[in-house]
Amino acid sequence: QVQLVESGGGSVQTGGSLRLSCAASGYTVSSNCMGWFRQAPGKEREAIAGIYNGGDSTSYADSVKGRFTIFEDNAENALYLQMNSLKPEDTAMYYCAAGRSCVDFNYWGQGTQVTVSS
Repeated sequence: QVQLVESGGGSVQTGGSLRLSCAASGYTVSSNCMGWFRQAPGKEREAIAGIYNGGDSTSYADSVKGRFTIFEDNAENALYLQMNSLKPEDTAMYYCAAGRSCVDFNYWGQGTQVTVSS
């Protein structure tokens, strides 16, 4: 059974940093594709970062490019999202996901809340 468990969310001020973690069990993080998504109240879920090709390739939404970094730790079998220069508009519930491809995510975590205050 695949389980993805996010942690690391919290409240920070504008310009601050957070690192989100996604611990995987029953799934190898370096296989296929993993990604980070977020959803703010009243808004649609947004794909913000993906990692594939065994961790050699990454992609980012324009809204986070240059500020967020997605990476994997194969020894820990975990996915991470380093978030720098946070803005109030980054406030959302953040989810990690895994799947056969970056357009077909089968497994989702429960989410971790990020709140950025001005």
